[in-house]
Amino acid sequence: VAVVVVAVTVAVVVVVAVVVVFVAVLLVIVMVLLVFVVVLVLVKVLVVVAVVVVVVVAVVVLVVVVVVVLVAVVVVVVLVVVLVAVVVVVVAVAVLVEVVAVVVEVVTVVLEVVVAVEVVTVVMEVVVAEVDGPCVVGGPGRCVLG
Repeated sequence: VAVVVVAVTVAVVVVVAVVVVFVAVLLVIVMVLLVFVVVLVLVKVLVVVAVVVVVVVAVVVLVVVVVVVLVAVVVVVVLVVVLVAVVVVVVAVAVLVEVVAVVVEVVTVVLEVVVAVEVVTVVMEVVVAEVDGPCVVGGPGRCVLG
């Protein structure tokens, strides 16, 4: 009986030991699998975070480039408008100078014509006076010089 009790006890101890070892091995396998899953999830999360960071940086760079291009376009447009305004002012001043020169020329010609008419009038009066005879002060009034 004692041998049977010892044999059963040893058998129970061996079975319990085998079960404990089996459970321990299963727990180690489960822990390894959990660590592997956690590492995979972390890697996926890190990849997603990295992709999001790259996308955000790319969008920020794109916005900066667009803003720089828009500022450059505005500067070029302003410079072109200023250049056109300067050209228009220069052309207007040149046209105004030409108009003033033409007006001065016309006034000069008119004054020359007036002076010529005055000279011709005086000469004609002298010629008429010489033809009519000498001028007599207080005479019949045909010769009035002067």
